Amino acid sequence: MKGNIKGKLSKLSAACMAGIMALTLAACGSNANTGENLVTNDEEARKIINLFGPMEKSKPNASNIARTAFDITVEMAEKELDLTVRYKTYTAEDYQEKTYDDVALERVRNQLDDLYLLNPDTIQILGSEDRLLDLSVLESAKNLRDVVKTANTVNGKLVAIPQEVVAHGLFLNKDMFDKYGLKLPGTPEEFMECCKVFKENGIETPIGANRWWLENFVFAQAYAELYNGGDTDARIDALNKGEARYSDYMRPGFEYLKELIDKGYIDAKTAYTYEAIEGEGPDFLDQKTPIVMAYWGAANSEIAYGKTDFNLQVIGFPSELGPMPVVSITGYGICAEAEHLDDTIDVLDIILSDEALQMYAENNKVISPSKNVEVECIDALKPLNDKINDNIYVLGSNAGMNVEQWGNTCLIVRDLMKGSSVDECMAAFDKLQDEALTK
Repeated sequence: MKGNIKGKLSKLSAACMAGIMALTLAACGSNANTGENLVTNDEEARKIINLFGPMEKSKPNASNIARTAFDITVEMAEKELDLTVRYKTYTAEDYQEKTYDDVALERVRNQLDDLYLLNPDTIQILGSEDRLLDLSVLESAKNLRDVVKTANTVNGKLVAIPQEVVAHGLFLNKDMFDKYGLKLPGTPEEFMECCKVFKENGIETPIGANRWWLENFVFAQAYAELYNGGDTDARIDALNKGEARYSDYMRPGFEYLKELIDKGYIDAKTAYTYEAIEGEGPDFLDQKTPIVMAYWGAANSEIAYGKTDFNLQVIGFPSELGPMPVVSITGYGICAEAEHLDDTIDVLDIILSDEALQMYAENNKVISPSKNVEVECIDALKPLNDKINDNIYVLGSNAGMNVEQWGNTCLIVRDLMKGSSVDECMAAFDKLQDEALTK
């Protein structure tokens, strides 16, 4: 295996959070690099809660939908509690070679802020160090979907909560499936057959891919039974104790992915050079490629797949239990030793209230972390939405696992794309697990 997985991981996981926001920012305009906090003199006289995140507060009248929706929820808390939430940002300071995750870890460990937006691996690290408050004390925590609690619980403590659940799925050109008499696939065998038919009918590369998201094929097969078989906690406990091996879970997915590559259904060499959507997107929109993969928000963004000339359908990834959404979750965490702890708890409780989350979800057209908040989605997303509402999913990030999932799996999949064998890839997982067991 080439490269240092741990050395690359923090940059990758920072890209996870930033990448999910990127399309909305590009479409709507960003004020991330202004260095302005927009705090007035009157606000300075009030109590201050410090929030560390990747971007500044939006300027008044800004058209950045995602950021504006978040800012409105913050303003709800400021008004009700008569305080100011001051944004301290990664982009506003010169951190040189340090990633967002590096800086977030340092700031939490040194108790520099009260509230943080954190990536999955950072949540896992800080949770295991007992540096994040158990958010089960929040009134709003009672309304959370199970998927959020499962993803962000470390050592029995709920240490982070997001404002949205990010679901990844297969984006399909339903017209092309209909043309060749193909039903939308659910199992690995059905999906492989669809690719075969497309290839036989002159479609050179049925699956448009990039260097970020092929791990979703692996997660769907690896963990379908773990998350949907009724004994999730026991299975994860066995992994954390070394009684079960991550490589045993991962092997079928890696073997399947290698078969897709070997049969020419995925062009691994080209995919390795592609950034998400920028590379494979044009061929999908031009109806040269029938299948790509992306996250929920890409179906709503016109600069991604929100405006197609064909019938778009978004389904889960193939698994033995049928099409399976893959969910990755970031979250807001409170420093356990926050200077303004009680006020910060009150702020986050308002931001995560059903009222605030309803507004946020309606503005951003996303899946809410609250089981009480439902937003009508576009027809293309209904198959994925139905699965999430039925609690059918696998997690691509789980802070309760002692081996970080999303970033590590992505990097090992990249080694497969560059020519590593499945056995070499499984050895990399074994090494990560062995290292985790010694900590």
